[in-house]
Amino acid sequence: MPTVAKAAPRSARMPKADVVEMFTRLRELNPHPKTELEYSSPFELLVAVALSAQATDVGVNKATRRLFPVANTPQAILALGEDGLKTYIATIGLFNAKAKNVIAACRLLVEQHGGEVPRDRAALEALPGVGRKTANVVLNTAFGEPVMAVDTHIFRVANRTGLAPGKDVRAVEDLLVKVIPAEFLLDAHHWLILHGRYVCKARRPDCPQCVIRDLCRFKQKTAA
Repeated sequence: MPTVAKAAPRSARMPKADVVEMFTRLRELNPHPKTELEYSSPFELLVAVALSAQATDVGVNKATRRLFPVANTPQAILALGEDGLKTYIATIGLFNAKAKNVIAACRLLVEQHGGEVPRDRAALEALPGVGRKTANVVLNTAFGEPVMAVDTHIFRVANRTGLAPGKDVRAVEDLLVKVIPAEFLLDAHHWLILHGRYVCKARRPDCPQCVIRDLCRFKQKTAA
C-alpha cells in the first residue's frame, strides 16, 4: 500500500478556488474521460479490474481480448474452470492467484446474485479478490456512483499537488470525496489517474506540459 512519511499540513492544501480551477482545466482538456480498460458490461469491468492489480491496463486488455469473446459471464468463466481461465490470463502477473479469485467470485455471483454484479459496496467487497479500490472502480465506472478509487497514481497526484494530502490511500480517498466539488466528482477518478499516468509521473513528472502546474504545491517540479 502506498504511503508517505507525513501528511502535508493544512496550509499546504490546495485552496477551494484552485481545486475548482484544477478540475475545470482537466475537464476542458478531456471532457469525457474513461478507463483505459476495455469492457462492455459490469462483469467484464469487474474481471478486468481484478486482473489489473500489479499489471498494466495494456497487458490486461491483451488478455481480455482473447478471454471475453469466449467467456464474459460468470457462468461461462465457471465452465472454463480455473485451469482453462489460466490459459487466457497467463501473461498477466500473479495469474494463478487471480484465476483462483475470479473463479471463486464467479461462483458467488451465480449463487448469491443471479449472475449479476451487485451495485453495493459490501456485496462487491465480499467477492474474493475484490477490495475497496476495485469495488470503487466498479461502482464509479459501471454504475455511475460518485465514489473515488485511489490507486498509486491518484495517491501521488493528490499528495504532490496538495489536492488531498494523506498518509494512506483511505485518508486520501476520504479527503478527495470531501474537497472535490460535486460537479466534478463522477469523472475525477479518471482525470486524476490519467494525469498521474501520463503527466505527473513517479520518476520524472512532466511539469512543463502540465496544465495545472501553477496550482500545484509540489516543490520538486521539473523545469524541463
